[in-house]
Amino acid sequence: MTGLVRFDRVSVAVQGRTILRALSFDIREGEKAVFKGKSGSGKSTVLKTLLGVYPVADGEVRFAGRLLDRDTVSAIRACAAYIGQEPVLGADTVREALLLPFGFKAHRGKAPSTGRLAEILGRLGLAPLILDQHCSRISGGEKQRIAVARAQLLGKRLYLLDEVTSALDPESKRAVQDFFSDPALTVLSVAHDPDWIARCDTVFELQDGRLTAAG
Repeated sequence: MTGLVRFDRVSVAVQGRTILRALSFDIREGEKAVFKGKSGSGKSTVLKTLLGVYPVADGEVRFAGRLLDRDTVSAIRACAAYIGQEPVLGADTVREALLLPFGFKAHRGKAPSTGRLAEILGRLGLAPLILDQHCSRISGGEKQRIAVARAQLLGKRLYLLDEVTSALDPESKRAVQDFFSDPALTVLSVAHDPDWIARCDTVFELQDGRLTAAG
């Protein structure tokens, strides 16, 4: 597999507080990696640093061999999907949320059919009836899966996931795990869920912003 993401002794400070300390790791294309550790250990900061939300104070971040800069961040955001614990879907109904990006110039004329929407939702353990539900009436776990479905419809291949299975029942969790087992998808995740962690290729453990274990 080709190297995709590299952190080389990266340190990140937010509002004067150092969050990541000399962090180094590599992620290959198609790899499923997870960061675990106590709350406040810097797990989510790793994902947001890759997206350019937090500046690198020291060290280097590279994506596909390119040093992280404004152009590289744009390239990452074009191919990546960040799914947080409470995604904002930006529409009234689930159908409208899934079709929202296809109203923009870059995706105009490429809107998927209802059958395609139902197919993607089904792979994530969601029934087609959810398409007509109001977004304010669905659970956080359902919102996360709808955000994943929207990213898949847009052809995203890099997924940055923050606790995507924590609120799911066992059946829904298996559906999500199976979805992300696709070798075409690269996954960098944050999780406490032992079932999710067991399905990952690589497990990184963080403590106080430092990598204490990898395997």
